[in-house]
Amino acid sequence: MASEEGSLRALESLMTEFFHSCTTNERKREIEELLNNFAQQTGAWRHCLFFLSNTLNEYVMMYSLTVFENLVNKMWIGVASQDKMEIRSCLPKLLLAQHKSVPYFIRNKLCKVIVDIGRQDWPMFYHDFFTSTLQLIQSPALAPLGLMMLKTTSEELACPREDLSVARKDELRKLLLEQVPTVLGLLTDILETYWDKHSVIASTPPPSPTSGESVELLGSLFQGSQYSKLLCQPMAALDNESQQLCCLVLECLAHLFSWIPLSTSITPTLLASIFHFARFGCDLRTKAKTGCFISSNSSSSNGQLNPGTMLQTSNGGGRNGQQSEGNKVDRARLGVLAMTCVNELVSKNCVPMDFEEYLLRMFQQTFFLLQKLTRENNAHTIKSRLQELDESYLEKFTDFLRLFVSVHLRRIESSPQFPIVEFLGLLFKFTFNQPTHEGYFACLDIWSVFLDFLTTKIKSRLADRESVLNRYKDALVLLLREVLNRIQFRYNQAQLEELDDETLDDDQQTEWQRYLRQSLEVVAKVMELLPSHAFSTLFPVLQDNLDVYLGLQQFIVTNGTNRRLNISAENDCRRLHCSLRDLSSLLQAVGRLAEHFIGEVFAARFNDALVVVERLVEVTCYGSQTSLYDLETAVPSVLKPDLIDVHAQALAALQAYSHWLAQFYSEVHSQNQSQFMNLITSTIDASSPLITAKVPEKLLLSACHLMVSITSTVRPVFLVTLPAVRNIFNLITAENQTRRLPQEAHMLVCRALSNMLLLPWPNLPESEQQWQTRSSNHASLLAALTREYKGIRGTVNITPRQPDLNNMKAVIQQTLPVLRDVVDSISGESTKSRQICYQSLQESVQVSLSLFPVFIQQPDVTDEMLAFFLTLFQALRVQMGVAFTGQIIHTFLSMFTREQLAASILQEGSAGCRVVQKFLKILQVVVQEPGQAFKPFLPSILSLCMEQVYPVVAERSSPDVKAEMFELLYQILHQNWRYFFKTSVLTSVQRGAAEETMENEAQFTAAMQAFGQSFLQPDIHLFKQNIFYLELLNSKHKLYHRKLFRTSMLFHFINVLLQVLLHKSHDLLQEEITLAIYNMACVDFDAFYSAFMPEFLNGCQGVDTSQRAVLARNFKLERDLPSFTQSVQRLVNDLRYYRLCNSSLPTGTIKL
Repeated sequence: MASEEGSLRALESLMTEFFHSCTTNERKREIEELLNNFAQQTGAWRHCLFFLSNTLNEYVMMYSLTVFENLVNKMWIGVASQDKMEIRSCLPKLLLAQHKSVPYFIRNKLCKVIVDIGRQDWPMFYHDFFTSTLQLIQSPALAPLGLMMLKTTSEELACPREDLSVARKDELRKLLLEQVPTVLGLLTDILETYWDKHSVIASTPPPSPTSGESVELLGSLFQGSQYSKLLCQPMAALDNESQQLCCLVLECLAHLFSWIPLSTSITPTLLASIFHFARFGCDLRTKAKTGCFISSNSSSSNGQLNPGTMLQTSNGGGRNGQQSEGNKVDRARLGVLAMTCVNELVSKNCVPMDFEEYLLRMFQQTFFLLQKLTRENNAHTIKSRLQELDESYLEKFTDFLRLFVSVHLRRIESSPQFPIVEFLGLLFKFTFNQPTHEGYFACLDIWSVFLDFLTTKIKSRLADRESVLNRYKDALVLLLREVLNRIQFRYNQAQLEELDDETLDDDQQTEWQRYLRQSLEVVAKVMELLPSHAFSTLFPVLQDNLDVYLGLQQFIVTNGTNRRLNISAENDCRRLHCSLRDLSSLLQAVGRLAEHFIGEVFAARFNDALVVVERLVEVTCYGSQTSLYDLETAVPSVLKPDLIDVHAQALAALQAYSHWLAQFYSEVHSQNQSQFMNLITSTIDASSPLITAKVPEKLLLSACHLMVSITSTVRPVFLVTLPAVRNIFNLITAENQTRRLPQEAHMLVCRALSNMLLLPWPNLPESEQQWQTRSSNHASLLAALTREYKGIRGTVNITPRQPDLNNMKAVIQQTLPVLRDVVDSISGESTKSRQICYQSLQESVQVSLSLFPVFIQQPDVTDEMLAFFLTLFQALRVQMGVAFTGQIIHTFLSMFTREQLAASILQEGSAGCRVVQKFLKILQVVVQEPGQAFKPFLPSILSLCMEQVYPVVAERSSPDVKAEMFELLYQILHQNWRYFFKTSVLTSVQRGAAEETMENEAQFTAAMQAFGQSFLQPDIHLFKQNIFYLELLNSKHKLYHRKLFRTSMLFHFINVLLQVLLHKSHDLLQEEITLAIYNMACVDFDAFYSAFMPEFLNGCQGVDTSQRAVLARNFKLERDLPSFTQSVQRLVNDLRYYRLCNSSLPTGTIKL
C-alpha cells in the first residue's frame, strides 16, 4: 500500500510538472516516455485503479483512464479472464461511487471505458452490461448517469469503429435493436412523467399573452386534432435539475434516431412528448415583473436576455417564480434538442408504409409550432418574436422545413389531412420575417426546392396543369412580389445596406451578389410557372425606376468641357442612389427572365419581349449618348459607380436577349424587317461609342460582350455595312494606336469582328454567303492584328540581355492570345468558316513555328506559343493538312529533349511545367486523330511518354503533368488498340481470344506498369482518374480479359487495390476500387477464389493460420456485385481488426 501511495504521489508530481508552463519540451518528452513505459507494464491497470480511487488530481485520473482505454481497445484479447472479471466489476463500482464528485469529463471518460468493455464482452461475458444501464435510468437519483451510459452505448456500439470484426458489429447492432422498444419506452416515460409533474395550469384570463391558447386562436390548420389540443396545454415549469435530465433524454433520443429504422417502436406518445419539449424553443411568454414585455434594447443579438435580468415565467414561474438568463438558455436548449430529434426522423428517406401515418402526425405537430412562431399579437411582431428565439432553434426549425419540402412533400402534399396552401402561408411569414441574412437565404433555398417540385409535378401532369397552378397561384404571386420588394432599396434599405459588396466568398461573389442571385433564381422559377403574371409584376416596377434614370438628362449642366449632374441635396442624392441601385437589380432580373421568351413560347410572348427589348435598347442608347458615366456628381464615390453600373447592367440585360433577337431574325417577315434592323442598328450605336480606352473598364467590357453576342448569336447580314461597325474595324486595325484597349476588351472586339466575317449568316443559302468578300476582309483584319508579330519572324537567336527582348515578348504575348481566341470561337463551326480562318492565319502559324526553337528557353513565351498550337490542333488540324501538322509535331518532338523536359517539370507550378502540360495535350489530340496520317508518330510519342516524361515524374508529385501524361497514355491505348492487339473481329470469333496476336508488348507492359505504380502513390485525384481509365479500357476493349493482362498482371492489380483498401489511404474511392476489383475478379472467378485468395491471405502479415482460415471462410464464393462488395468490405475490416489485436498482445501470449 505504501509503495502505491508513493507511486501516486510521484505520478501526481510528474503530471503537474508536465502541464506546468515552465516545463521545457525536452523534459515533457522524457515524462511522456516514462508514462508510456509505465502503461506498457503488465498489471499497470491495478495501479491505475488505485490511483483513480485515491487521487483528486484530474491529470492523474485522465492518464489512468487512458491506460484502461488502451488496455480494453488494444490488448483485451490478451488479458487474463480473472483480470477482465475484476475490471468489469471494479470500474462500474468506481463510477457509482465517484460520478458526482469528479469533473464531468472524467465521468464521461469512465463511462466510455465501461462501454468499451461492453462492446467487447456483452452479452457473453458481461451479461448485465445493458440491464445495469437500464436500472440506472429507472433510479431517480442515478437516472442522469444511466442516460449518459445509454448515450455513450448508442455512440460506441451502434456504429463502432473498425477495431471490431464485421460479425461482432452485426451482433452488436442486432442486440441493440432488440433493446430499442424497451429503451424508447423508458425514455418516453421519463419525458411524460416530468412534463405532467411540472405542468401548471395557467389561470391568467384573456387577453393576457400568457393565457392558454385555444385552437381557434391558432386558426384552422389542424382544427380539432388531438395533437393541437395536447400542444395547446400550458408549458411545464421545469426546475433546473429536471431540465438537465430531460436534455439528456432528448440527446439520447437524437442519437438513437440517427441509426434505428423508422418503426412502430416510435410511438405517438413519444412523438407527442418530443413536441411538448419542442415548444420550449418557441415559447416567448417571459415577462418582466412589471408585466410588460422586455424591450429590444435589453436583449442580446440572438434574442437571449441580458444576464442578471430576473423574469417571471408565463405560468407563474419556476418553483420560486423567477427565471434567470441561464434558465432561459436551458429551456431553449430543450427546444433545440427536441427539434434535433424531429430532424433525425424526418431526414430518413426510406419510410415504411406503417410509419406514414406517424409522419403525417409529426408534420401536423411541427406546423402547429410553425403557426405559433408566426403569430402576431399586441406585444410582438413576427420578426421581433423570431429575433428573440435562440439562433440554434431557428436553424433547426429551418432545417426541418427544408427536409420536409425536399424529402417528404411528394408523400404528404396530396393528403386531404395536410393543408398545403395554409402551410405555404406559414412558410411565407417565416421566410420574410427572418432576423438574419443567412436565415433568409436558407428559406429562399426551401422555396427553390418547392418551386422545382411544383414545376416537375406540372410537367408530369400536363392535363390538369391549370388546376394544380390555380391551387398555388396566390402563394406564388405573394412570393414573387415579396422577393422583388426585398431586393429593392425602396422597401428594404436598412437590410440591404448591411450586405457586404466588396469581400468575395469561395464562389467569387460578394454577399450582396449572392443575395441578389438567390432572389432572382426564385423570381425566374416563378416566371416559369406564371409567365404573364410575373412579367406584369416586374415590368411596371422597372418602368418606375427607368423614368427616374431617363429623367436625369434635365439635370445635366455643361460648363465648358465640364459636365455636372446638378443634384446636390443630401436627401435627393440618397433617393437617387437607392433608385439607381434598384434599377441595376431590376435590369438583372429582366435579363434573368430572357430564357422564358424563346423557343416554343416565342410567338405567344412576343409582344412582352419586344416591349422589354425596345426599352433596353432605348436605355442603352440614352446612356451612351448622354455619357452619364462621365459626369461630375455631388457624391462621386457613390453616384458615379451607380451610374456606371446601371449602364453596364442595361447592356448585359440586352445581351441576355440575344437568343430572342436571333429567333426574331430567323422568323422575321417583311413587315417586321425594319423593326428588327432598327433594334440591331440602335444596339450597335449604343455599344460602339463605349469601345474606347477612355471608358471605365466595367462599361467597356459590357459593351464588348454585347457586340460578341450580336455577332455570334444573332449574325445579321447587314451588320458589316453599319458605319459604327466600320469605325470599330478602323479603330482596331489602325497602325498607330495611341491608346490601345485593355487586353480583355481588345480580344473581345477582335472576336466580334472575326465572327462577323467568318460565321455563316442564318436563313441564307451557301451561294449568298459572300465568302470571297468576307475572306479578303478577314485576311485584312488578321494582317493588321499580326503586323508587329510578323515583324519579329527573322529573329534567329536571342540572349537574355538583348535590349528588345522584352518588347518581342510583349508583342508575342499580346498577339497570340487574340489569335487563339479567334480560332477558339469558330472551332465548332462549318468547314468553310475554318478554312477562311486558317487562310488568314497561315503566315502567323509559320512565324510561330519558326520562332518556337528560338524561344525554347523562355518558358513564359513557349507557354503562350503552345497554347496557340493546342487550339490550332483542336480546331484546324484538317485545314492545316497532314504534311504541315507532321512538321509541327516533328519540331516539337525534336525540341523537347529529356533534359529540356526534366528542367521544365522540376519547376512545379511554373510556366515550364505548363509548357509540358500543353505539349502533352497537343499529343493527345494527335493520337486521337482517326485514319493513318499520324500513325507514324505513335512510336515516338510512346517513347517520349515512357522514356522521357515518365522517369522524371514517377518519383515526384508533379500532379498536373502526371494527369496529362496518363491521359495521353490512355488515349494512345484506346484510340490505337490495334497497335498492340492485331486480332480482327473475325479471327477472334473463329479462334477465340486465347490466340490473339500481341505486338509492341514491351511498350504495352511499360504503360500498364506505370498505371499500377500510380496506385501506390498518395495523389487521390490521379488514382481516381487512372482507375477510371482502366475501367474504360476494359469496357471498350476487354483489357482485363486479354491474355497478357490476365496471365501476368491481373492478380498484381487486384493485390495492389486490396492493399490500398487495407491501408485506408484512399478511402474516398472505396466504391470505385471495389468495383474495379470485382471487374478484374469476374474475368475468372474460379481462379480468383482458388488461386488468388489463398495466395493473398498467405502473404498477409500480422495474422495467424486460424485467422487466415476464418478470413477465407467468411469470403463467400459469390458472383454478384453486391455480395462480392460485402465480402471485400468484410475481408478488409476483419484483416485490419486481427492485425490490431495481434500487434497489441503482450509478448509471449499463446493464441488459441
